[in-house]
Amino acid sequence: MAPAEGFSPPGLLHSLLQDGFARLRPAEMAACLALPLQTLADFAASWDGLEIDSFMADGGRYRRRRHANFTALRGQAPRRGLHRPHFQASVHNSLNGGLDRWFAPILDATLANPTATALLALGGRAADALHPGKSWFIEMHQFRIEATAGAPGYPTPEGTHHDGVDLVLIAMIDRANLTGGETLVTDNDGAELARFTLDGLLDTAILDDARVMHGVTAIAPTTAAQPSRRDVLVATWKAV
Repeated sequence: MAPAEGFSPPGLLHSLLQDGFARLRPAEMAACLALPLQTLADFAASWDGLEIDSFMADGGRYRRRRHANFTALRGQAPRRGLHRPHFQASVHNSLNGGLDRWFAPILDATLANPTATALLALGGRAADALHPGKSWFIEMHQFRIEATAGAPGYPTPEGTHHDGVDLVLIAMIDRANLTGGETLVTDNDGAELARFTLDGLLDTAILDDARVMHGVTAIAPTTAAQPSRRDVLVATWKAV
């Protein structure tokens, strides 16, 4: 498949087709989305309202989150669905898979922010380019991973994995007082393809989930006496 003419941002689709993943740095995302700084700041501030994830099989209390789902019929914009549980098969999530997990819904005000709309549109263009003519079930997750001295936080406690979808978008929102949180991308045999640290508002990775696996290393506070957190948005597209 040749890259779609005029696809924005330039290079994204080429990287997805060639490598199975792409990284878009904050400056490139800012140019692509063209959103006011206050709009971005308001979106990032919504991470302060996340609730504890009570479904951690390891007993951890280091993860906060909210969740929403959407359906995008072929050629149409995403429409939010009724709130429902998040489910992953155990083959994709060996720690927390195999059960319905009910998380607090993403707030209407957060989804009304143009940043959410723009990220859904960007991921939707990539999904449509990789798999033309499909309708999509989309899930969006707000994550905050927290760490304290002697108690690390685990962004992907299940390890390097597939999500069992067609496309994954991971956008950094904020890193505060933390060491670690390095993203690893591998092929399906576990061979490393890339290793990088998302750092800066909307530093973004987009992955063809069938072709590559991903994971993130543990985080720990840089300064022990101060709070440590890693805020990201994750959105996934699965053909229906």
